[in-house]
Amino acid sequence: MNQKALHVLEYDKITERLTEHASSEPGKKLCRELVPSSDIKEIRKNQQKTKDGIDRIFKKGSISFGDNKDFTGVLKALKIGSSLDAANLLRIAAFLDNVNRVKSYGRPQRDGEARDSLSESFELLEPLTFVSQEIRRCIVSEDEISSDASPALKHIRRDIMLTNDRIHEQLGRMINGSMRTYLQDAVVTMRGDRYCIPVKAEYKSQINGLVHDQSSSGSTLFIEPAAVVELNNKLKELMLHESAEIDKILAELSVKVSEHVNDIKYNSEIMTDLDFIFAKASYALEINAIPPVFNDRHYFDIRKGRHPLIDKNKVVPIDVYAGKDFGMLIITGPNTGGKTVTLKTVGLLTIMGQAGLAIPAGDRSELSVFDEVYADIGDEQSIEQSLSTFSSHMTNTVSILKNADENSLCLFDELGAGTDPTEGAALAISILNDLHKRNIRTLATTHYSELKVYALNTAGVQNASCEFDVESLKPTYRLLIGIPGKSNAFAISSKLGLSEDIIDAAKEQISTEDKKFEDLLADLEMSRKTIESERLEIAEYKKEVEELKKKLEEKTDKLNRQREEILREANEQARDILQEAKNVADETIRVFRKAGPGASMQDLERARTGVGQKISDKNKAISVKKEKAKETHPILKESQLKLGESVKIVSMGLKGTISSKPDKDGNLYVQCGIMRTKTNIRDLVLVKEDDGKAAMKKFYGRASGSSKMDLSRAANIKTEVNLIGKNSDDAIAALDKYLDDAYMSHLNNVRVVHGKGAGILRQAVHAHLKSVPYVKSFKLGEFGEGDAGVTIVTFIK
Repeated sequence: MNQKALHVLEYDKITERLTEHASSEPGKKLCRELVPSSDIKEIRKNQQKTKDGIDRIFKKGSISFGDNKDFTGVLKALKIGSSLDAANLLRIAAFLDNVNRVKSYGRPQRDGEARDSLSESFELLEPLTFVSQEIRRCIVSEDEISSDASPALKHIRRDIMLTNDRIHEQLGRMINGSMRTYLQDAVVTMRGDRYCIPVKAEYKSQINGLVHDQSSSGSTLFIEPAAVVELNNKLKELMLHESAEIDKILAELSVKVSEHVNDIKYNSEIMTDLDFIFAKASYALEINAIPPVFNDRHYFDIRKGRHPLIDKNKVVPIDVYAGKDFGMLIITGPNTGGKTVTLKTVGLLTIMGQAGLAIPAGDRSELSVFDEVYADIGDEQSIEQSLSTFSSHMTNTVSILKNADENSLCLFDELGAGTDPTEGAALAISILNDLHKRNIRTLATTHYSELKVYALNTAGVQNASCEFDVESLKPTYRLLIGIPGKSNAFAISSKLGLSEDIIDAAKEQISTEDKKFEDLLADLEMSRKTIESERLEIAEYKKEVEELKKKLEEKTDKLNRQREEILREANEQARDILQEAKNVADETIRVFRKAGPGASMQDLERARTGVGQKISDKNKAISVKKEKAKETHPILKESQLKLGESVKIVSMGLKGTISSKPDKDGNLYVQCGIMRTKTNIRDLVLVKEDDGKAAMKKFYGRASGSSKMDLSRAANIKTEVNLIGKNSDDAIAALDKYLDDAYMSHLNNVRVVHGKGAGILRQAVHAHLKSVPYVKSFKLGEFGEGDAGVTIVTFIK
């Protein structure tokens, strides 16, 4: 692909943005060096990899390849037997750990998961975990080797520590003893790996030892006392042994790594390639791009295409196609209307697709493979070469005409501009006609009306225009294929306030043919807008019809399911009825046979009566079901309900008293004996107070005036319940059970001990007592009965 076109179409800016999505330097290098391909097999392969990368990011999120480095120099050093330092060994360990993470990322999430174009790359990675673990065991950081790296190193460091301790002990006695007066400071310092003490210069003769340094003022001498010279010598020797042992450890680690040089090299290549692929996938997600379909028949169909370098919140999608019904597209329209952007969008998306990148366009967008893309776009006036704009454009055009063939895509911006309009238009038509005869796919923008006529009159050449809103004096940036652009100079001038006299005078300067052509374009534009409006209206109608059709189908399906359910239930009921009838008939026959010829008339009549009774019972049950199904009752209002009011729960056939107010949905609690039932106001009817009391007495098995009592319950029941220490919920539950037992045992009154405290438990007890139907009254205890800590409850007799 020629570099001029790549530069003009700003492909370099795409690779810069792509590079930002790579996480390793080798991956970034591949992104920077990415160039379009003209091999359709390679393009499809690369597009598939990009697509699979996008799918994996969607499923598992992103993965970093940041520890992948350029190990070329390191691997060469290992091959010739050189030892690596700790820093390079740690980089290899970090890289192998990264390989392990990437390999885990690439594993299938479940058995039988479909493979994709990246599966093999993930499988070929060799984490060499044992190598990275050994490096991590021996090397703590770039500046520190672990003492556990070898037994010898551990032994040497122990000796170093002991020697250090002895030196410090010796020097400590000196600086804290009789020599203290000779010292500048009571500290131990290092000078050239030797332990020294700072001695005042005038007391030099008082200290037996070697002078290693002096202060800048000369007032302090750093002397190594003779008593520690031998120990310092030993320490130096141990440090040399330590350094040698560290070199030995690094050499052994390097040998281990060198055994897997090829594996590390292949790992690096695969990691670099995966980083590059996932960078393309990540960039595709950023610009909302999709992998296009590719063909080799030189036609393209870009749907909702967007220029990737324009703000995605401002760019206007375009539909542009060429190569099937026509091979050349001539785009007209006002300045800043989007003509140049259209050319750049087609050119840039084409080379992006051929580079294996996803393109910001709609699904099913299709591109073709071109060996070359030529572009003459923008003002290329050259002062250095003394070329005018026209000359510069014509130089480019001559080069394109010389090199382009049927496998090329040519893009011309304002073809023939920069010179006399009549000559420029004639040249432009001639150039386009030459390209058209050679079957070269071409897109050109122009202002010349002659080119619009050329497109109308030439088979295989199509007009297109960039829409312009005259009312707002703004382009819409929509591309309309099949419609030449109308000149809006007069309309725009009028809107901007130019005198009508001047505009009328200008119109008189235009030839009759030009006027007719402009009028024809105006009629076409009006027809297009009318058709577009009607198309949108029809689309809305179609959408409504589809929605109604869908609702009707859903309703029909629901009715069919209900009908099938009703038929199924009816068949099951009929089967049960027939089975029951058969059972009755069989039973009757058995009775008659058992009775025999000598059976009395009374026996036979009893058998007949039994069969009749069964039929009667069945009919009665059916009647009750019908009656229940028809049963209705007036819906109560909230104002009709009071706490303690007697009601009946229709659906359950239970009677009780209201123990809570209805909530916003009409739900409330009804006390049915010892059961507290949640129901809805719609399921309640009021009952008379007498009926409620009778029902309550019947529920507890106690008739009015009866002396019958539950002796076993009465023998164990106490006259007092203690609720102190319980929370409100537990206390009410215990109280409720106790009151039931006390009332069933025919106690007249009982004591509820709840304590004084903050009064919360007392309030809860009193609120509950108000809802108990068989509680006649309650009061706080008198002096001597427990005062406010006790409530006396009296039952209904």
